[in-house]
Amino acid sequence: MASATASARRDLAFAGVVRQAELVRAGTVTPRELVETTLERIERLDPELNAFRVVFAERALLEADQAGARARSGDARPLLGVPIAVKDDTPVAGHVRTMGSSARTTAEPEDAELVQRLRAAGAIVVGIARTPELCVWPFTETAAGGITRNPWNPQHTSGGSSGGPATAVAAALVPASTASDGAGSIRIPAACTGLFGLKPTRGLVSTAPLGEVANGLAVFGFLARSVADTALLYEVATGNAYAAAAAQEPAPLRIALSLKIPPGSSARLHPDWRRATEQTAELLRSLGHEVVERDPKIGSAGVHILTRYLASVHGEASAVEHPERLERRTRSFARIGKVANRRLPAMRAAEPKDAARINAIFDDVDVLLGPTLARSALPIGKYEGRGAAYTLNGVLRWAPFNGLWNHLGNPAAAVPAGFDAAGLPLSVQLVGPHGSEALLLSLSQQLEVARPWADARPPVS
Repeated sequence: MASATASARRDLAFAGVVRQAELVRAGTVTPRELVETTLERIERLDPELNAFRVVFAERALLEADQAGARARSGDARPLLGVPIAVKDDTPVAGHVRTMGSSARTTAEPEDAELVQRLRAAGAIVVGIARTPELCVWPFTETAAGGITRNPWNPQHTSGGSSGGPATAVAAALVPASTASDGAGSIRIPAACTGLFGLKPTRGLVSTAPLGEVANGLAVFGFLARSVADTALLYEVATGNAYAAAAAQEPAPLRIALSLKIPPGSSARLHPDWRRATEQTAELLRSLGHEVVERDPKIGSAGVHILTRYLASVHGEASAVEHPERLERRTRSFARIGKVANRRLPAMRAAEPKDAARINAIFDDVDVLLGPTLARSALPIGKYEGRGAAYTLNGVLRWAPFNGLWNHLGNPAAAVPAGFDAAGLPLSVQLVGPHGSEALLLSLSQQLEVARPWADARPPVS
C-alpha cells in the first residue's frame, strides 16, 4: 500500500502543469496534495540535488488550503493549486534576490510582475531555485550555495544560469519554474536536463520592476517538461493564446539546417550532437516540412554579444551591497567587464545592423534548426579554481550557439532530442523571427508528439 502510494505520488509529480491543474479543477486531487507531494520530494531529493536556496513550506501549505477552498467553490483559474519555483534572480517580496551570491543582502519590497501574474492565475510559489553567482556562468556551482547537480547524472552540471530551476523541474520537485535567459540561460539548462525551454522575444514577458536586464540581453521565461506546459505558462505571463497555438499542427514549413560553428569560436560539434540535429532534420522532413541547408550570416556579431555580456557582469557586480564577498573569479570577470563597458554604446548600436543581416535568413525560411550545445552537460567541477578568462573560453566552446539570439532578441527554443551514449540528454535549437513564439510552440509540439520526451524520468527522481 505504501509502495502504491509512493508510486502514485511520483506519477502525480511528473504529471506536469496542465495535468495537475486539470486534476484540481476536476476535484480528483487537492492543491494540498500537490504541495505536500512537492514538499516531500524536495525534502527527500534536494539534499543530493541542491536545486533550492529556500523553501516556503508553511506558506505554501496555507496557500494550498486557500486554493482548495477556491477550487471547491468553482474557481477555474488556469494554474489553481499548481506548485511552482522562482529563479533566484526574480524578485519575491520579503526575500533577498541573491543571484547565487552572499554579496547581495537587501530583501525585495515586492514580487516581480511575472510572479504576480503566476499567483493571480492560482500558482503556489514553493521556493526559490539556485543560480551561479550573479547568473554569470552556464553551470551552477557557488561558494555561497554549493553545487547544483543534474538528476540524469549527479556528477554533471544541470547548466546555468537557470541551473536550480532546471534540476527542480527535471527531477519533478516542481512541475515548472520561472527562468531567465541572457546568453542561453533557459536553453542551456534545458539541454542539459532533457527539458523544453523557450527563450521568448525580447520584451514579450515583463521584467518589472527590474526594467532592462543585462544590457537588454536577458529575458524572463520558464522551464517545464512539455511544450503544452510551457505554452500555458507563457499564456498566463503574456495574455496571448499560446496554449491553442501549441495544440495546432503547423502548416508545412521551410526550415534551415545549420551545423556551422559561429565565427570566432573554436568549438567542435560532438558527433552525438551532430547526429541528433541531423536526425531531427530527417524527422521534420517526414512530418512534411522542407529542410534545406542554410547558415545565417553572423559575421562579427560575436564580438558585440560578448562585449554586451561582459559589461552586464560589471554592472551587476557594481550594484551589490558587499562587493568584498564576491567570488574571486566573479571579481576578475567584473574587471574585464569594466573595460568592455566603455565599448557598450558601440556594441548596442551594432544590433540593428547585425539583426538586418542575420535575420535576413528568415526571408527565405520560416525556422532555423541547429544544435543547442556543442556537447553534453559538463562534469561537476570542470572549472573549479580556474580564472575568469580560462572559464569563459571553455564555456564558449561548449555553448557557442545561444548568445546570438539574445543580442538580436529573437525567440529560440531548446527541444529534447534523445540521449547520448552516457545517458545524458541531447537537444536541438529552433529559432524564429521576432514574435514567432506561437510557431515555435506549434512546431515543437509536433516534434514532441512524434518523439515524446516528457515522460522520461531521470535516475535521481
